[in-house]
Amino acid sequence: MADVHREIERKYATGPDVELPALTELLAGAAGLPDAGTPTATSDDRVELVATYFDTADLRLAAAGLTLRRRTGGQDAGWHLKVPAGDDERSEVRLPPGRAVRTVPAPLRAMAHAATLGATLRPVAEVRTAREVHRLADATGRVLLELVDDRVTARRVRPAAGSGDVTGAPEEWREIEVELVEGAEDLLDAVEQRLGDLGIRPAEERSKLERLLGPAEVREPQRRGPTAKSPAGDVVAGYLSDQLDRVRSQDLRVRLGAAEGVHQMRVATRRMRNALKTFGALFEPGAVRPLRDELGWLAGELGRARDAEVMRERVRSAVEAPDAEEAVGSGTHAAAVAADAELGREAEDAVRTLLRELDGDRYRRLLRDLAAFVAEPPLAEPGRARARKVLPAQVARRDRKVRRRLRRAARAPEGRRRDDALHATRKAAKAARYAGESVAGVLGKDAARYARRMEDLQEVLGEHHDSVVARARLRELARTAPSSEVAFLYGRLHALEEARARESERAARAVAKVAGKPKLRRWLA
Repeated sequence: MADVHREIERKYATGPDVELPALTELLAGAAGLPDAGTPTATSDDRVELVATYFDTADLRLAAAGLTLRRRTGGQDAGWHLKVPAGDDERSEVRLPPGRAVRTVPAPLRAMAHAATLGATLRPVAEVRTAREVHRLADATGRVLLELVDDRVTARRVRPAAGSGDVTGAPEEWREIEVELVEGAEDLLDAVEQRLGDLGIRPAEERSKLERLLGPAEVREPQRRGPTAKSPAGDVVAGYLSDQLDRVRSQDLRVRLGAAEGVHQMRVATRRMRNALKTFGALFEPGAVRPLRDELGWLAGELGRARDAEVMRERVRSAVEAPDAEEAVGSGTHAAAVAADAELGREAEDAVRTLLRELDGDRYRRLLRDLAAFVAEPPLAEPGRARARKVLPAQVARRDRKVRRRLRRAARAPEGRRRDDALHATRKAAKAARYAGESVAGVLGKDAARYARRMEDLQEVLGEHHDSVVARARLRELARTAPSSEVAFLYGRLHALEEARARESERAARAVAKVAGKPKLRRWLA
């Protein structure tokens, strides 16, 4: 079973002869320290670390910001997959070292598959580190932070012409890492300031591997952006490539349970599907439909997990609001706890199902097919024409559908038929928004402004639809509630959702008026 460890750390470069003061001296009086700014205890240690770093031959993990290694020595010896989670934060997935030293464990290969697309993971570097560990603790023995002083000897590993590997000449350097353990985040800023006073600056590289390989080799080169004179199909293919990158980057965040991971992956999936539908005529017949169908399947799998997540969030926000007692009734705490537990189980089941699909052949095949499509887009004749000439007309088709759906919703009688009509309008507005966003980079501010207005319409209608879905689910939950108290809570929440729906419908009329202005779509003519 993999262990996931959260790291908050910063890395610094320094010369071999720089002398560091003791941590107690370095941080005396610093903000974030307990006991009036006086650290009370430190502990020091020395350790030898030996690590083999793994990647594909073309360094796909490094390009995605991921680091995979097998390390011996130290308290956390084993396999480590490091995943970025913010400027100073990373998640580290850990597995025991096992017996195999050159074969990446299957769980880590699966977690990295979206980045590697199944390419073989092989040794790319060997790194030996003589580490001095300095820990700062408070009076109770609680470790606040850890500063490690590393003297590194690293070698590049390349495949030989025949078999085996060739190891390059050694490179040596010194670096300092400061990791927050249980201290306040102010301590990181304090350490950085004090190290800066000693002439020690933040490192440019994100990892020892990047320091060895060099940023130019590790990071993907920036693609040259298309223009209004570029082939229309190339513009769309570039947009699809960006969205595919987002799907692949969110894959690990979904697996690690990161907030918004499922939502962001679902949005990118839907954007790709919409682009292929809106601009399908730019590509060869038969190349688009299979991808659209498979993206629809993936969006559905992500949607089930996301819907369960949203339902739980809506119930939580209602029962935890400041006016909750007035809105849902007094004495509902026990019922709210029971409801949250039930919805939590549903959300966990949905995520488990999604993760099984992400480990399946169907998903992996879709990633490979999409990568092949954007690498060499099969352009039809319209796709070779200039973007300025072709793309506005494609977006205009989406826009006409929005206006038709708005008129239909305005005529629909209150109740189920109007709810369905507003939902259809929301989907049309979302498709128009994505179409506008996909061409805004080459068609300019008019397209971007149009996309923003469609987003406003989509958002307010999305709130209405979420309320409709929530009410239907609350009715189901009430019928099978474990107690009358929980059933009553669901009933009160249903009434709140009815009020939300009425408010969002009123808001939608105002937003639709703004989105309907003729000057918003002059660029589509």
